[in-house]
Amino acid sequence: MQIVGFNLTKILAERKLDLSENKSINTNIEFPKIEKEKIELLKDAEAYRIDFKFTVSYSKNQNQEKEKEKDKEKDKAGEIAFQGNIILSIGKDEPKEIIKSLKKEELPLQMKEAFLNLLLKKCTAKALDLEDQLGLPFHVPFPRVKLQAEEKK
Repeated sequence: MQIVGFNLTKILAERKLDLSENKSINTNIEFPKIEKEKIELLKDAEAYRIDFKFTVSYSKNQNQEKEKEKDKEKDKAGEIAFQGNIILSIGKDEPKEIIKSLKKEELPLQMKEAFLNLLLKKCTAKALDLEDQLGLPFHVPFPRVKLQAEEKK
């Protein structure tokens, strides 16, 4: 199994409301679709395209999950979203369980973990740049330096 492609197909960044107080930041990653691909360069392997959505949503209300759908939209203060796909090469010597899972459009746990880490690595850096440009709060905490004065002897 080898990742042979990573493609972004959509990037969305918007800020709607002021986020000075009571903000809620939620990050979500989904894999909505898995399809077999035809790639002629891969002679002895099958290729699969795994679509993904990486979303960071900002709302003014901390208790967003408990509200109605239209209230969520009204309360939405901003969003950063990436859509794209990962192209995966599966050799004929791979375990049959992996191939069966992909044909059922399911991701095996070890693959899901690798894809989540890949998406966090690729999309978080881009999201931080967009958040900075739009004046949105960062969705991950940044390290801070704290200098202490030296003691005089």
